[in-house]
Amino acid sequence: MRYAAITDRLYDLGGDKWAVHNAARARQAKGEDVIELSIGEPDITTDPALVEHCIDALRAGRTRYSNGRGEPGLVDALIDTYAPRFPGIGEENVLCFPGTQTALFAVILALVGEGDGVITGDPYYATYEGVIRSTGAHLQPVPLRMAHGFIMQPDDLAAAITPESRVLMLNTPHNPTGAVLDRSTLIQLGELCIKHDLWILCDEVYEALIFEGDFVSPLEIDALRERTVVVSSISKSHAATGFRSGWSIGPVEFSRRLLPISETMLFGNQPFIADMTEAALRQHFDTADRLREALGRRAKLLHDAISRVPTLSSSMPQGGMFLMIDVSSTGLDGEAFAWRLLEEQGVAVMPGASFGESATTLIRLALTVPDDVLMQAVERLAALCRSLEGHRLEA
Repeated sequence: MRYAAITDRLYDLGGDKWAVHNAARARQAKGEDVIELSIGEPDITTDPALVEHCIDALRAGRTRYSNGRGEPGLVDALIDTYAPRFPGIGEENVLCFPGTQTALFAVILALVGEGDGVITGDPYYATYEGVIRSTGAHLQPVPLRMAHGFIMQPDDLAAAITPESRVLMLNTPHNPTGAVLDRSTLIQLGELCIKHDLWILCDEVYEALIFEGDFVSPLEIDALRERTVVVSSISKSHAATGFRSGWSIGPVEFSRRLLPISETMLFGNQPFIADMTEAALRQHFDTADRLREALGRRAKLLHDAISRVPTLSSSMPQGGMFLMIDVSSTGLDGEAFAWRLLEEQGVAVMPGASFGESATTLIRLALTVPDDVLMQAVERLAALCRSLEGHRLEA
C-alpha cells in the first residue's frame, strides 16, 4: 500500500530516541533497581488548588466545544502576562494549543515547506527534528559547544545561514543543556535574522526555571518583535505536563494565517483546562519557586560531584531540568555509555545522540529526583567509569 511522504520523513524520528528510557521502564516493571534520570518530568505534583480549578470547571459544565483561538478568559490572561514585553499585544496575537509541542508543530507548518531550512542549535530537543522534517523542510544545525556554555555564537549562526534558511529556532532556557541566552547575544543573533530575513521561533517553556542569570525573550527587543513567534505552556512552570495546555504569541498577520491551521488540526482545546490555565497565569502558585530551588541545588550538587570523576566533565546549567556530561574520555560515545550505565549500574540517562550530531559524546541527566537518589546515581556513574578505566589499563 502507498503512504504519504510524511511517514517516510518521520520514520526514524519516533520513540527510538527514547530506547534507553523505555528499556529502563521495562526493567523497573520487573522489579529491578533502576534510577531514572532520562526524562524531564517534575518530581512534585500539580498544586492541589490548581487541580481544584480544573475540577470546578468540569463540574460547572465547561466541557463543550471551544473556539479556534482559545477561551476568552485564557486569551485575556495571556495578553496581560505578555504585555510587559510585548506592548500593544491583543487577542489577534494569541493562539491556544494543547501543549507546546502542538504549538511548535502548527507554527513550523505555517512558516516553512519543502526545501526550506530551519536553523537550530545542536544539541536540540529530541522532537525538533521531527517537527521540522514533517513539513518537508530540513534542519540546519549550529553547534553549541560546552566551552561556550552551550550558548549559540553569532559567528556560528552566520556560518550556518544559506539561501534556503527561513527560520531560526531558539530554546531558552535550553533543553537539553540548560543554557540561557543573554540580551547581548540575543540582539546579535537577531541582527543576523534581520539581515537574512529570518523568522525567530522561540520555545520558552522553561522560562520560570532559571537559577542563574535573567530571562530575556526576543519579544522584548523592538526590532525583532515583527519576526518573532514564541511558544510556551504551563507544563514545566506548574508541574502540569499531562494537562497539555500551551500557546503561541506572534505578529497579527502570522497569527491570522496560523489560525486556520490550528482549526484544521483541533478546533480549540478543552475549556476546563483553559480555565485552569487562566488561574495558573493570574494567581501565584509556588510550584515554580520550589522547582527552581530544587533544580538549582541539584544542578550544583551534580556538577560538583561530576568534577571529581576524572573521566567525566560537565557544564553548569543556568536553568531547566537537565545537566549534560561529556563521557568521551571514557573511550565510549554517549550511546554506548548510556547502555552500559543501564545494564551494569541500573541508571537510565539519555544518550546525547538523541539530541543531535554535536552531542554524540554526551549524556543528559535529569535533575528530577531527590538529592540522595541523585548522589546514588553519581556513585554508580563513577563505578562504571572506574570499571572502564580498569579495562583500558588491562588492555
